Amino acid sequence: MRIIAARLHRALDFVTVGGFALAPSVLGLAGFAATLAYLLAVVHLALTLLTHFPGSAARPVSFALHGAIEGVVGIALLLLPWLVGWTGTVRMFYVVAGLVILAVWALSAYRPATPSAAA
Repeated sequence: MRIIAARLHRALDFVTVGGFALAPSVLGLAGFAATLAYLLAVVHLALTLLTHFPGSAARPVSFALHGAIEGVVGIALLLLPWLVGWTGTVRMFYVVAGLVILAVWALSAYRPATPSAAA
């Protein structure tokens, strides 16, 4: 069931940007984990600003492509801690971030609903 409309999704994207940007200082992330969090904040902000959300001005990234990118990023964030050997707070942050992004991905209506045929 796709219950997150484009407008809410866009707002959640900005919350995600803030979460990535604040994580290093709030959670004490350092080194590559902190750099990656800042990079993800910048990339997610750029993706959001370049996305053509339904009802907004035309932009180069379709909302459907935006969703596909978020799906891939969510999976990557889930796998990353084990691939680089992170434990503790760093692992928990990236796993939770991946789960949240995948949850929003699963619940977002990336394509407009098609009207059902009259019976």
